[in-house]
Amino acid sequence: MARNVLLSVPAFRFFAVNLLVLLHLRQIAAGHDYNDALRKSILFFEGQRSGKLPPDQRLRWRRDSALHDGATSGVDLTGGYYDAGDNIKFGFPMAFTTTMLSWSVIDFGKTMGPELGNALKAVRWGTDYLLKATSKIGNGIVFVQVGDPYSDHNCWERPEDMDTLRTVFKIDGSHPGSDVAGETAAALAAASIVFRSRDPAYSSLLLNRAVTVFQFADKHRGAYSNSLRRAVCPFYCDVNGYQDELLWAAAWLHKASRKRQYREYIVRNEVVLRAGDTINEFGWDNKHAGINVLLSKEVLMGRANYFASFKQNADGFICSILPGISHPQVQYSPGGLIFKAGGSNMQHVTSLSFLLLAYSNYLSHANKVVPCGGTTATPALLKHLSKRQVDYILGDNPLGMSYMVGYGAHYPQRIHHRGSSLPSIAAHPAHIACKAGSQYFLSPNPNPNKLVGAVVGGPTNNTDSFPDSRPFFQQSEPTTYINAPLVGLLSFFSAHP
Repeated sequence: MARNVLLSVPAFRFFAVNLLVLLHLRQIAAGHDYNDALRKSILFFEGQRSGKLPPDQRLRWRRDSALHDGATSGVDLTGGYYDAGDNIKFGFPMAFTTTMLSWSVIDFGKTMGPELGNALKAVRWGTDYLLKATSKIGNGIVFVQVGDPYSDHNCWERPEDMDTLRTVFKIDGSHPGSDVAGETAAALAAASIVFRSRDPAYSSLLLNRAVTVFQFADKHRGAYSNSLRRAVCPFYCDVNGYQDELLWAAAWLHKASRKRQYREYIVRNEVVLRAGDTINEFGWDNKHAGINVLLSKEVLMGRANYFASFKQNADGFICSILPGISHPQVQYSPGGLIFKAGGSNMQHVTSLSFLLLAYSNYLSHANKVVPCGGTTATPALLKHLSKRQVDYILGDNPLGMSYMVGYGAHYPQRIHHRGSSLPSIAAHPAHIACKAGSQYFLSPNPNPNKLVGAVVGGPTNNTDSFPDSRPFFQQSEPTTYINAPLVGLLSFFSAHP
């Protein structure tokens, strides 16, 4: 149900003052080169690649790695992305990353210009791996992780030097994982839209696989955190449950296939799978706000009144995130950054800002606004709010620092990332053993290899402070799922600065 926000006079004045601050905040920079930031945000994914690197690899300090992944289980699991600054391939965040890269292309690909080709390569690097991970779906098996996180996190090694355990983890009928399987189905379905006209055969393969994986996820319901607790917790433990991923997957399958069965599944399971819960949460663990925004487009276009409750939820999401309207789950730092409790705050900033922008566009096309008690959320206001978050990331903040490596004059130098912080193979051809890398981890020196485009976790408190230090991983570690939504945001603002 929509959150009906009624503001008292003092609260409304507080909102108005905050809004004026946001609208007129003096920019620290004269403006931003969103095209340059877009190029770098996509380039970052090349630094996260696992497996055999292609001839057109642009970040040349990276080399081939993990070329035998899956061999112990008799399957080829090479490729894909390392999720963050470690050398593990976690399927859950990788699938979400792929979904968001795909959504970025679907909604904003027309404004990517010459970077569209690189964005498509980033999507395909993810889907090629997800196809491998689901290659045994006919036997009721999905591979969801490669690498033992405890072994990996006990070392500070380049991915090219890895000698830690490359254990393969899977889910099956007896050990379900509807969350990771559902997200994988969503990623494959979303990517099938991306490639529908560009590579029809590949698109069909992705969609057919998505259908099969979703059927598996729905038939064998359960959280992968229960089946694989030691391997995935506390790293990517799904504390939110698997129900949202089932709806999320069905929503993308509906969008990709236009088949009635998915519409009926969504409507039939809306209450059972708690579509209205936590309306302002969105990320690798919680899909609720994303489901509501995605399905609302159908309602706003006048095509699907059966999804009306999702639009009510999406409107409630918008109202809950406006600055000046008190909500316990969403706050703003003094510098204007969206702040949510927990680590790696930028993941919330980019994901929620993406939804603000996407919904703004849907509202614009339908000539609609969102009433929020004493104020009105117009498409222009939502675009401004999302742009303010992007500009904060790029340097319009109290520290005057870009949180994107390689963008601007002042950015993080000591990011929590093994490959970036250790000498490259070209500079140091000899093997660097597990514990031998500790000296580089503890060094106060800047990282020798620039992971261009990487956006770090950023401030995790409401004082806008940032320690540029590797041990402070919640602030200094980049992740693929921070960057993926940012690709769409930067695409739009590169054409609409």
